[in-house]
Amino acid sequence: MPKLVIKNLHVKVEEKEILKGVDLEIDANERHALMGPNGNGKSTLLAAIMGNPKFTVTEGAVTYDGKDVLTMPVDERSRLGIFLGMQYPSEVPGVTNSDFLRTAMNARSEKPISLFKFIKEMDRAIKELHMKPDLAHRFLNDGFSGGEKKRNEIVQMMLLKPTLAMLDEIDSGLDVDALRIVADAIDQCQKETDMGMIIVSHYARFLDYLKPTHAHVLVDGRIVVSGGTELIDRIDREGYDWIEQEYHVKAHHEKEKERPISLGSCGAKRSR
Repeated sequence: MPKLVIKNLHVKVEEKEILKGVDLEIDANERHALMGPNGNGKSTLLAAIMGNPKFTVTEGAVTYDGKDVLTMPVDERSRLGIFLGMQYPSEVPGVTNSDFLRTAMNARSEKPISLFKFIKEMDRAIKELHMKPDLAHRFLNDGFSGGEKKRNEIVQMMLLKPTLAMLDEIDSGLDVDALRIVADAIDQCQKETDMGMIIVSHYARFLDYLKPTHAHVLVDGRIVVSGGTELIDRIDREGYDWIEQEYHVKAHHEKEKERPISLGSCGAKRSR
């Protein structure tokens, strides 16, 4: 199965360095929780892997299945099996969910998926996520609530069947019941596909449902400590102050998050 390998990754936005040397490896069937205070690089890491043109890679390497991810445009990264569940999904009026998803599935397949098989798979995903039956005919995220947008990201993941899923605060905006529904769908999807996962979340309840195999804390652009569920439990009890003290790092603390731009058609830029 494919393996994600990140070595000494440095990323900047405009002239500000956000990631300052990230090292991480993710195998199939693993679930890696990525934690840390807002504004310290978690979303930047996922966006750079996926190819958001806002982020410039200045040093380091990202390979997946032995291939150099950083040289690929976004669509090629997707065909390689990488999926990003976005924190702020885009609204696309005029394009239905079914048209979008069937086109995306066909772009990743050697031959077009039959209409019967597509309808069957989409109906199943809609039922598992407890979404409205008319989802297929609604415009992509247009007029959706925050929770509906997040569930729709998981519908896309279930149909595209990636080998690596990166979920950027997919739990934000979900109520208690929806957290369980989304977590169960993610769990089932991994069992069927053996995909590796990176899960960015601040909620211990959601991570408790998903039961990560690994946990990492990213502070000031670096992963400063890694562990297992015991690390998640301690952060839930004590926050991040102890990490700053024990590992001599200073976290950036954001009052408000900047809404990221949508993915462009090109990969993350590498400076010369």
